[in-house]
Amino acid sequence: MTYCVAMCLKAGLLFASDSRTNAGVDQIATFRKMSIFEVPGERLITLLSAGNLATTQSVVSLLRQRLVDEKEHLYNRRSMYDVAELVGRTVKEIVARDANAQSLGQGVDFGGNFIVGGQIKGEPPRIFHVYAQGNFIEATDDTPYFQIGESKYGKPIIDRVVTPDTSLKEAAKCTLISFDSTIRSNLSVGLPIDMLLYRADSFAPAEPHRITASDPYFNMLRTGWGEGLKRVFAELPDEDWFS
Repeated sequence: MTYCVAMCLKAGLLFASDSRTNAGVDQIATFRKMSIFEVPGERLITLLSAGNLATTQSVVSLLRQRLVDEKEHLYNRRSMYDVAELVGRTVKEIVARDANAQSLGQGVDFGGNFIVGGQIKGEPPRIFHVYAQGNFIEATDDTPYFQIGESKYGKPIIDRVVTPDTSLKEAAKCTLISFDSTIRSNLSVGLPIDMLLYRADSFAPAEPHRITASDPYFNMLRTGWGEGLKRVFAELPDEDWFS
């Protein structure tokens, strides 16, 4: 399992992913789940992945390979919608290939989900959730974020805090608290966390930041959030209908 979050805000975009994969309690490993494709000054495309690791790695590898020998690739799509459509087709291709080739692997889930986001010059930043079936939806002002993977533990804080007007710094703080809540409640999600912040219309080179167990800001946040929750809980009045 994994946990990934992306936000589309007026200030720009946020992408974050954990790096733990597991196939049982004794098969835990670390893999980066954030992939970046960029043409300086013209486009930035970021993929976050969850699901079958073989599927998601194959999709990313095929997209990279086709940058040089295919008529349609990520660097010549005219819009982020077209990018999401290309990723969706590639996901369907890989899932169909592997499912057909491994008929003996009955019961194996070959599915993979992606968050695809970025900006291409001439249009605003956009993010899409691409499903294993190849179809996709786009974030809106009503729902300016997507989660994939183990999302339920980290969702409440995002729902309470994030709006399209949220700053990138506030969004980053909220996202790290969301990850802390998820890590505390689910062993299949773990550090390090990869995070990328992108300012709208900047087309600046992508500089993802890796947050490890020794990161002082993350440790300050998780301690402060935990203590703050206990303090607020203690300050709330007890019910008066049970004695």
